[in-house]
Amino acid sequence: MIQKDVDLQPFNTMTIAARAKYFCAATTREELREALAFAREQQLPILPLGGGSNIVLTGDFPGLALHVGLQGLDFEPQSDGVRMRAAAGENWHQLVMRSVEMGHGGLENLALIPGNIGAAPIQNIGAYGVELKDTFEELTAMEVATGRLVTFTAEDCRFAYRDSVFKNTEKDRYIICEVVLKLSASWQPQVAYPALQQHFAQASQEVDALTPADVARAVIGIRNSKLPNPVEIPNAGSFFKNPVVDASLYSRLKEQNPQLVAFAAGEHWKLAAGWLIDQAGWRGFQKDGVGVHDRQALVLVNPGHRCGSQVVALAQDIALDIQQKFGVTLEPEPRFYP
Repeated sequence: MIQKDVDLQPFNTMTIAARAKYFCAATTREELREALAFAREQQLPILPLGGGSNIVLTGDFPGLALHVGLQGLDFEPQSDGVRMRAAAGENWHQLVMRSVEMGHGGLENLALIPGNIGAAPIQNIGAYGVELKDTFEELTAMEVATGRLVTFTAEDCRFAYRDSVFKNTEKDRYIICEVVLKLSASWQPQVAYPALQQHFAQASQEVDALTPADVARAVIGIRNSKLPNPVEIPNAGSFFKNPVVDASLYSRLKEQNPQLVAFAAGEHWKLAAGWLIDQAGWRGFQKDGVGVHDRQALVLVNPGHRCGSQVVALAQDIALDIQQKFGVTLEPEPRFYP
């Protein structure tokens, strides 16, 4: 059912107050198809909504806000693992924990990432050395212009660091309906990430004896120790991507900052954006109800429930400061609407 003039504050984890000219909560593919047809007839822009954890509303939305609430989860055992089919409206963390409880490994490093499954392929979500593409098999999406269903393979998605075809050539052309993942029976724990190495060393746990549940518990503990719960402190998760720089810039920065946190990425280096922001003195900064979290400088918070323009202004100030201090460009992870 199409509604008019709907408050979007409950639908974004930044709790930014904004209104949509039209709103629809689609729980089936047919409802989704009908909503897209309405938007085409009215020539409306579309704002897809899931868990609302990766968006910043910079003002009222003049089109159709479409909440994708498709549900459904199926595990298909196979000789070499399990094939997992999940509808776009399923909660990502609950999906991870369900797979872990069933003894399937592959998603545990991605525990506690906010949002729904439909958004996961768009930015190829990743954490602690693992990305969605590592287990991705295919997805089904509905074309906005026609309502037809289209299948995308991993190759079609062109996954890269926090990136996919859905953020580039296919941007705004599809609404993801379902994602299929393949979890291998020959699972091995991925714990090379420094925080995980430190955790298991302190706990005196042997890597070879770890289970998916052990890794999931460690990831959840680490994330809870430094990342704010959006229910308690409004935020959109990690606000900036970790910038990837060439070897020459990395060498210069490392010489100037011996404690620089960075990871090799082929011929390039991925810098820890949170470390750069922290070193620039922004961690814990607060002004007019928006700020930077006091335990993780990568997270912008909105405890005052301020407007999106204030959040964007703070992000721009931080990015400019990092550019001036380090010569590094920061790119936001969340998408800004309108």
